[in-house]
Amino acid sequence: MISKTKLLLLVAAVLLFAAAFGSSRTPSSSNLEYNSDAQLKFPEHYREWVYLTTGFDMSYSPAMQMGHHMFDNVFVNPEAYKAFVETGTWPDKTVLVLEGRGAEGKGSINKSGNYQGTETMGVEVHVKDEARFPGKWAFFGFDDEKKPAKMIATTANCYSCHVDHAAVDTTFVQFYPTLLPIAKGKGTLSAAYQKELAEGQKEK
Repeated sequence: MISKTKLLLLVAAVLLFAAAFGSSRTPSSSNLEYNSDAQLKFPEHYREWVYLTTGFDMSYSPAMQMGHHMFDNVFVNPEAYKAFVETGTWPDKTVLVLEGRGAEGKGSINKSGNYQGTETMGVEVHVKDEARFPGKWAFFGFDDEKKPAKMIATTANCYSCHVDHAAVDTTFVQFYPTLLPIAKGKGTLSAAYQKELAEGQKEK
């Protein structure tokens, strides 16, 4: 029969192993790295973060024609997700990753519909860092995962679009089905989004 002391030591060892394993499986947002030119290094482990949603052929402009089908997958660092669930808004050091993948139609046993291709078509990172960025948030676009990315200029349309239409803290939570109800419940929906939503309901 195992002694009480040995049992306690065994439990402690298991807990330490679980903590170490867990930390290696959920990389922290603090692991974001910038080079000497303030370029963001690619967040290699973002697919181990929390998955939020997938869009298919989404476009914010009716004139936009991609010429191909595409999936957009969104991930967020675990610390930010936990804070959002508790408060309905994003904490400092939030990192959202938008991953674009081409849509495949035929392959293996698939006969209809679409599935995601293995190659990424582009990755965009949305970072909240109040000390680093004057507007709190910044965008970075990666065409090559092996090269660091420059911050997208604040004059780009993505900034004004997010300010004018985002549901929560300049982020499109309206497209994140598990988070939108939380924001509604916490009362953190932006005035701009609520106005847009009300106008849309009047048009129906």
